[in-house]
Amino acid sequence: MDEFAPILRRLARSGREFILCGDWNIAHNEIDLTNWRSNRKNSGFLPEERDWLTGVFEEMGWVDIYRRLYPDATDTCYTWWSNRGQAWAKNVGWRIDYHVATPGIAAKALKASIYKMQRFSDHAPLTIDYDVTLPSAPVPVLRQRRRP
Repeated sequence: MDEFAPILRRLARSGREFILCGDWNIAHNEIDLTNWRSNRKNSGFLPEERDWLTGVFEEMGWVDIYRRLYPDATDTCYTWWSNRGQAWAKNVGWRIDYHVATPGIAAKALKASIYKMQRFSDHAPLTIDYDVTLPSAPVPVLRQRRRP
């Protein structure tokens, strides 16, 4: 976290828009995991990890897209389940996979979904739909060869 924070600060100050996606291995708030009370001393929900992530959002200005779209979602937000104790079947999960973005692109997020129809691993894919039109590349002009 100490090595990643300066990179996040530099990216946030660059003037460009970024979306960082992946497994951050930190459940930020109590609503982000099923059994928060019993996990307060476990990696992924330690106070220092959660405080660091709060700093990413509140001090550095990055946006947790899922929470921006669904501030109160609980048991539908999980992206990871332990392989022990039938956690998947019982939906005893954690939200530790994120789309974290700079404010400009974060404002263009429309909806999020967590794909649970098929199980690929102990994580479920988090997808976000953004209202963004990317500039298109110039269309090459194809010239016909003249026959002699």
